[in-house]
Amino acid sequence: MHWALAVLTVVAYLTLPLGSASSVQLLPTMLVGLAYTAIAILGFRFVQTRSVWWGAGYVVLQMVLGFVVFALADAAVGAVLLLVVLVAQAVLLLPLPAAIVVAVVVPLAHLGMPWPHVLREGLSTLAVATFTVVVTELLVRERNARAQLAEAHEQLRGYAAQAEQLATMKERNRLARDIHDGVGHHLTVVQMLLEAARAVARTGDHERLDPMLAKAQAQSGEALAEVRRSVGALREQRPALAAALQTLVAESTEAGVPTRLDVLGEVRSLRSDVEESLFRAAQEGLTNVRKHARATRAGVILDYRGDERVRLEVHDDGRGLPPQHGAGFGLTGLRERTASLGGRMSLDAADRGGLTLTVEVPG
Repeated sequence: MHWALAVLTVVAYLTLPLGSASSVQLLPTMLVGLAYTAIAILGFRFVQTRSVWWGAGYVVLQMVLGFVVFALADAAVGAVLLLVVLVAQAVLLLPLPAAIVVAVVVPLAHLGMPWPHVLREGLSTLAVATFTVVVTELLVRERNARAQLAEAHEQLRGYAAQAEQLATMKERNRLARDIHDGVGHHLTVVQMLLEAARAVARTGDHERLDPMLAKAQAQSGEALAEVRRSVGALREQRPALAAALQTLVAESTEAGVPTRLDVLGEVRSLRSDVEESLFRAAQEGLTNVRKHARATRAGVILDYRGDERVRLEVHDDGRGLPPQHGAGFGLTGLRERTASLGGRMSLDAADRGGLTLTVEVPG
C-alpha cells in the first residue's frame, strides 16, 4: 500500500501543470508540490513507525502544504489527487474518527472559489475523500485479518507440535505399561525360579532342579511371545477385539484349560486404548488361570450391553483366591491401566469355588 500511495503521489505531482494556464504560478506550484511529494513519500514512512502524535503532526503539515498547492495550482486535478493521498495516509496513521475529520476538512480547499463552484467541486471532493476512507479502511482490515490468520496458523502449528509430543509421551507410557504388565511379569517369575534353582542346585537335589528350569524356560518363552506381540502391535493394527480374544481363548484351551468366549450385546467400535485395556485384562486373567487356578474350565465374557460402558469378565472353576492375590505385578498394572481410563477392576471369589476377574471401562 505504501508504494501504491507513493506512485499516486508522483503522478499527482506531474499533473500539477495541467491547471488553468491564466492563473497558475508554475514555479512556486512545482516547488511547493515537490516539498509535499517528498514529505508524502519519505516522511510518511518515517512517521508510520512512530506514535499517533507524530502521525497527527504529519497530517497537519501536509494539510497546510496541500491547501497551498491547491491554491497555487488553481484547483488542478493533481492538487486534488495530492489531498486524496493525504486522506488515505490519515486512515493509516490516525484513528478512524480522526481520518474522517480529515476527509471532511479536505473539501474546504474550495472555499476561495465562487459559491456555485464551491458546492459543486466541494461535494465532488467530499465524495472522493469519503470513498478513499472506505476503501483504505477495508484494505487495512483485510491486511490485519491476514496477519491474524497467519498468527493463528502459527499457533495451530505450535498446538499440533504439542499434541504430537503428548501423543508420543502417551505412546511411550503405554509401551512402558505393556512391558511392565507382560514381559516384566514373566521375567520376574524367571528370576525367582532361577534363584530357587540355584539354591536347589547347591543341595544336589537334581530331581527338583529340572522342573524349576523347565518352568523358567516356559516363562522365558512366554516373555518372548509377549515381545513379539508388542512389536506386531507397533507394526500393524491388532485385529478386532473379539477376534483377538478368540485367539487368547484358543491358546488357553490348547494349554489344557478348556475356555469359551461369549460376546453379549451389539458389537461397537471402541477407542484403541480401551480395546488394549480389555485385551490385556483377558490376557492377564487367562494367564493366572493357567498358572495358579488349577481349573478344569474357564470362560471369557465381553459384554456390550451397557449404554456407555463395556464389561469384560474372566471366570474359572479353580481353587479360588490365593494368598496376597492383589499384590502381583500383573494385577497391579491392570488396575492402574483400568483406572487411567476411568474404569474399575474387581477380583471376586465365587461361592462354589473359582475366581471372577471383572473389568468395566467407558466405551
